[in-house]
Amino acid sequence: MPGLIDAHWHTMFNFWPISKVLGANFGELSIAAAIHSKEQLLRGFTTVRDVGGNVFGVKNAIDAGLVDGPRIYPSGPYISQTSGHGDFRGPNDVPENAGTPLDYSQRVGHTLIADGVPEVIKRSREVLRMGATQIKAMGGGGVASIYDPLDVTEYTFEEMKAICDVAKSWNTYVAIHVNTDAAIQQWIKAGAKSVEHGFFMKEETAKSMAENGVWWSMQPMDVHGEDAFVFENQLSTDKYTNLVGELDHAIAYAKKYKVKTAFGTDLLFDPELAAKEGKFLAKLKKWYTPFEILNMATASNGELIKLCGPRDTYPGKIGVIQEGALADVILVDGNPLENIDLVIDPENNFPVIMKDGVIYKNTLK
Repeated sequence: MPGLIDAHWHTMFNFWPISKVLGANFGELSIAAAIHSKEQLLRGFTTVRDVGGNVFGVKNAIDAGLVDGPRIYPSGPYISQTSGHGDFRGPNDVPENAGTPLDYSQRVGHTLIADGVPEVIKRSREVLRMGATQIKAMGGGGVASIYDPLDVTEYTFEEMKAICDVAKSWNTYVAIHVNTDAAIQQWIKAGAKSVEHGFFMKEETAKSMAENGVWWSMQPMDVHGEDAFVFENQLSTDKYTNLVGELDHAIAYAKKYKVKTAFGTDLLFDPELAAKEGKFLAKLKKWYTPFEILNMATASNGELIKLCGPRDTYPGKIGVIQEGALADVILVDGNPLENIDLVIDPENNFPVIMKDGVIYKNTLK
């Protein structure tokens, strides 16, 4: 089958607790990210869309053959309003004084805080100048951030449209972190093309997404159990429980209106969960057939990723096995169209993994 694609991944943030990531030396963090990227490739994920964080060094090292890992479509620093999902400053860091230096997360390019139309335009252009293939903007309240309740719509319409207009002028698109229905509606009107998460999506919004060709990048998360996300504060835990409990409804609406749907994991701050990337793909069997699941994690994800147009640094089709496509191939010991759970254990069930014609694993020798 084609190599798997994770359409919502954070190369820099999946392997350490958030308290360690926020204070980590950027060099050490990058080395750790490169090591974990090799592990991801050996799980069968040959391509990822990285939706936040300064991953450019790791991407360049992989492309140069210095380290092994999936090909990366980087968003670079995500753009957030003050008190938005990308504002991880300390509780006493506001009000901000004019001329105050950027905090460490902004200085190293994990996030950028921008308010007002001129500033979001500038930051969007800076992100594209860094080499982003698409822009990631924070459009609504999030779980890991503590200063934005889930119901908050982040950015005014004018700011939203300014970010989307910059992306359009660069012939690419905006992916938005968002959950609330009202925020999704505004961002659709502003021109965003990829809704990340969208747990609170309602029926009319799903219909509007389908009519406007907007993608839903969804994550099959569990409210409780061994695979539920664990947070270091009760506020984030409560937000997570509230959010993920709405997933069944959102999927039902997306299926009803045939919304273009992509698969991503958003596995964050936990190496044990990151190692279960294939297991999270298999969780889709609650709502989809094995064929639908595999198609989502290969061809459909590839279609979404290629919305970046000329910003694409890897020309060629991905997510398919056909002449002229990038040669990402997994040999499976068994038939995943009959047993999707085979993807849960890549160590034993994927004897051969190839990316771009290079074999990175072969246990058949």
